[in-house]
Amino acid sequence: MTTRIAARRVYLDGAFAPATVVIDDGVIARIDAFDASADTVLPSDAVLLPGLVDSHVHLDEPGRTEWEGFATGTAAAAAGGVTTVVDMPLNSLPVTTSVEALDAKRAAARGKLAVDVAYWGGAVPENLGSLRALADAGVVGFKCFLSPSGIDEFGHLDADQLERCLAELAVFDGLLIVHAEDPAHLHADGALGPHYRDFERSRPPMSERAAIERVIAAARRTGARAHIVHVSDGGALAAVRAAKAEGVRLTVETCPHYLTLDAEAVPDGAGAFKCCPPIRGGDNRDQLWAGVIDGTIDAIVSDHSPATVELKGHPDFGLAWGGISGLQTGLSAVHTTARERGLAFESLLPLLTTGPARIAGLAGLGVIAPGAPAHLVAFAPDEPFVVDAARLEYRNPVSPWHGETLLGVVRETWLRGVSAYRRGAPVTEREGREILPAPTAVPA
Repeated sequence: MTTRIAARRVYLDGAFAPATVVIDDGVIARIDAFDASADTVLPSDAVLLPGLVDSHVHLDEPGRTEWEGFATGTAAAAAGGVTTVVDMPLNSLPVTTSVEALDAKRAAARGKLAVDVAYWGGAVPENLGSLRALADAGVVGFKCFLSPSGIDEFGHLDADQLERCLAELAVFDGLLIVHAEDPAHLHADGALGPHYRDFERSRPPMSERAAIERVIAAARRTGARAHIVHVSDGGALAAVRAAKAEGVRLTVETCPHYLTLDAEAVPDGAGAFKCCPPIRGGDNRDQLWAGVIDGTIDAIVSDHSPATVELKGHPDFGLAWGGISGLQTGLSAVHTTARERGLAFESLLPLLTTGPARIAGLAGLGVIAPGAPAHLVAFAPDEPFVVDAARLEYRNPVSPWHGETLLGVVRETWLRGVSAYRRGAPVTEREGREILPAPTAVPA
């Protein structure tokens, strides 16, 4: 079946231009001139974007489905213009550190996906030496922590184990993605009280810098690929720039909450703002935006890490669960702040599309081009809306942007040319697919 979607502003090759996207059996067949008689014509205030890719999402199923789940999490993705997510190996139970656990996760996802999903595996002390089998089973890479994860069943790697892990992955060119905080510099253990700055000081920037420098050194020695997740410390980017210039195989990401929220504005007892590493102050945010602009930062992804209202609502920042729910609002939040800073919308889109896709090895996603899947988004960049957490698609109605006015509304999301979400309507289509890379051909 052939369908055509036309807009006066279509994101093509880094710029907006009038065009008609011709879709044949779910794939973009060609790009034609703008045609007002197409099957769907976007109004003049909307742009047509490629579906976003979010390579850092915790869907928490199986085992902690009361926190999120494939059904609600992928519906939130579709409502946020995200057509592909990569699910983290925690906080599900079991954690995805074995082929059997991956099988359990895949079984739990069946029939629930509103968008496409790929999977990260986990690297923990217990499964070092057996990562190749999990890679061959279909994970796109491996997540590790260098400090306690907050989940007992997902242990962290010490310096020697990090080195061993990277050396193991280098054999088959696997990717290690790292939660980089050095426990030697962390001071959070138990109650801290309701004041956010006390929590922020308990996880200082030095923890991130020391851990990132450790990853860089180990990646340099082993030749392995490494990726730093959710960078919150702008001061750490100097070491990242130097490592990249040297040829270390390193990429980094940051998140909408680090780019748009300010530690000084976090209310007392507001657990919705707690995440690890923490949201920091305005000067630090300026450094992160500099890293976005100069290309040091490779991707902007949500680190959507929800929990129940009870866990997030604890008034003590030391005891509330640490994780931001941001999958549905990330595009609008980043766009709003970027506009305030005078940045062109189109300059940010690669960090929300092809950047995350490249990190996760998902070739061909995040573009509007012949041969690409017809994952598309109708987005009204000038339309404001007030975030109402209760109206988001999440299982738990929690958002640090609740009550804030953001700019930019996702009006419709298409998955392989079929509508997966339309603003104001419930998400009922479940046509998402798993993405499972073929086993590596590198000799063992």
